Amino acid sequence: MKYIKTAQTEQNNQATEVESIVKGIIEDIKTNGDEALKKYEVKFGKSDRAFRVSEEEIENCLNTIDPEQKALIDTVVERISAFAETQYKHLTPFETQFGDGITMGQRIVPIETVGAYIPGGRFPLLSSGPMVVAPAKVAGAKRIVACSPANYKGGIHPAVLYGLIKAGATDIFAIGGAQAIAAMANGTESVPPVDMIAGPGNMFVAEAKKQVFGKVGIDLIAGPSEVLVFTDESAKPGYIAADLLAQSEHDPFAKAVLVTTSEDIANESMKEVERLLGTFAEDSPAHQSWENMGEVILVDSIAEGIDYCNENANEHLHLHLTDSRSYVDQLHNYGSLFIGEDSSVVFSDKVSGTNHTLPTNKAARYTGGLWVGSYLKVVTHQEITGEGTQFLAKHATEQSNLEGLEGHKLSAQVRIK
Repeated sequence: MKYIKTAQTEQNNQATEVESIVKGIIEDIKTNGDEALKKYEVKFGKSDRAFRVSEEEIENCLNTIDPEQKALIDTVVERISAFAETQYKHLTPFETQFGDGITMGQRIVPIETVGAYIPGGRFPLLSSGPMVVAPAKVAGAKRIVACSPANYKGGIHPAVLYGLIKAGATDIFAIGGAQAIAAMANGTESVPPVDMIAGPGNMFVAEAKKQVFGKVGIDLIAGPSEVLVFTDESAKPGYIAADLLAQSEHDPFAKAVLVTTSEDIANESMKEVERLLGTFAEDSPAHQSWENMGEVILVDSIAEGIDYCNENANEHLHLHLTDSRSYVDQLHNYGSLFIGEDSSVVFSDKVSGTNHTLPTNKAARYTGGLWVGSYLKVVTHQEITGEGTQFLAKHATEQSNLEGLEGHKLSAQVRIK
């Protein structure tokens, strides 16, 4: 294996400072509620507006969206919902006999109140709201509290707002950053407390989700974006370069990696990246991302490339290989897999239907991305009667006696006839 281009090893690590700032925000909002929330919205969000997005504001805002834009968002919501509904159908409750008088089973129960965080970002991302909210709606959440920064003319961008409403959000607040996470986790006079929080965000949002985990559930800690494009000599440099840059433009710290068996493809792809970057706006994050974080790696074989992919567990794994489908079963660690050169990651980012909130930083070794199951609890139950009670009581009595647990022994023993 040979590194043709390597990422910078020294990054601007603000983790300790961010952790301290976020801890202060959470404690302040927990103690002082709306008063503290307003303070941080003014300080960080530059917003002094009402937190809740009113029905009147929603109506006025939605009147500004043209029909074509609505149709795009409608398609996004429909496709994400359809995929989530299909996933839901494959989750199976059951109740089965496990011996005479022993009935056990499981139920699939929705989380009742969900908090959805939707980033503001440089541009309104039309799919971000539906990606977080629609699966919660399909799961059966009774209340979906959505927060998004008030960074568009003093409010939430109309297209983002429409997507939240269409996807099923029940309460919408123009609040951003760590303060939004703190408000949803603890509740304030204005913002209701939730049972879990989902959705992507910047380093402050990610740190806030870490710190409130336990008090509430979270989906995962995600970001910045990653893509690994794995190719052989058959790949097209133009496609490769476009796919690398698509993820690079998300964030200056986004990581785009090319792994290939062909040195010619590696060199041609790098040339194409530089050519295309010349057409990007000067302030696009893609320039800094590719320069500082981009990597190009030459491997000796497909097998070595597969090992590298599994070891690095990237968020997006895109196969530009001859007969890409034949290698799927050998790949285990990825947030989402894109099979074949035409299966652009951008399709998933926007509208294909799979979720784009995915694990980064090698978390794909132990988890997948946000899905309808993120908003569901698998809860078990049992009913023990007759012979089942006698069988289990005798076993539990003997085991509790060996373990020295008097209360456990008593609870089992009183049921022995």
